[in-house]
Amino acid sequence: MLNAQQLATMLDLQHKMNTKVNPQWLTAGYGFMRAAMVESVEAIEHHGWKWWKAQTKDLPQLQMECVDIWHFALSHIIIQYNGDISASASTIAEQLQSPQSQVLFDGTEYDYRQQHLLDNLELMTGLCAAKRFDVTLFMHIIAQCEMSSDELFRQYVGKNILNFFRQDHGYKEGSYIKEWQGQEDNEHLVEILDALDPTRVDYADAVYAQLASRYPS
Repeated sequence: MLNAQQLATMLDLQHKMNTKVNPQWLTAGYGFMRAAMVESVEAIEHHGWKWWKAQTKDLPQLQMECVDIWHFALSHIIIQYNGDISASASTIAEQLQSPQSQVLFDGTEYDYRQQHLLDNLELMTGLCAAKRFDVTLFMHIIAQCEMSSDELFRQYVGKNILNFFRQDHGYKEGSYIKEWQGQEDNEHLVEILDALDPTRVDYADAVYAQLASRYPS
C-alpha cells in the first residue's frame, strides 16, 4: 500500500509538472478523466480482447499505461481539492484503507475483487468516461498487472522526473539531446531507478541529480 510519504511526493510532483505546463492548470478545464479513459482503452488493447485472433498480454506495456493513468488521476484529485495537496493525500489514504471491494456504476454493483483484469479495465474506462475515478479499483488493477505499490511509485516518479528533466533541458525548444553515450534517456532512467532506493525521502531529487550527472554538458 502507498504510504504517506509516497503519496505526498507523487501529488507534489504532479502539481509541479502541471504548473510547469500551465501555471493556471487548476482552472484550465483540462480533460484529465478523458485522458485516463483513453489510456484505459489502450491498456485493454495491450491486454488483448479479440476472441477471433490469437493475442498475447503485453504486461510491461500494461504497467506503463497504468502509470500514465495515475498521472491523470492524481491531477483530477488535486483539482477536486482546489490544489490542496494535503487534503488530496488524506483522501487517497482514506480510500486505500477502505475494505470496500464494490463499485456502483450505471445502476449495477461490481465486485472488482471477483473480476478478471480485462473486466476491471473496462470498468475503470467506464468510470473515467463518467468523470469518476476509484482509487481502490485502480490499486487492485495494479496488483492484477503484477505491480506492487512500491513499483508504481518507482515508475511514476521516474517518468515524472524524466519529463521535468526534458523540459529543463530544452525539450520544448527542440535542443534537448535524447541519446547519450549510445543510450536513450529512457534507458539511462531504468539504470538509475534500479540503482536507487525508492524509500529514501529525497528519491525524486536523487533521480533528477543522477540524470543531470549523466547528461552531456
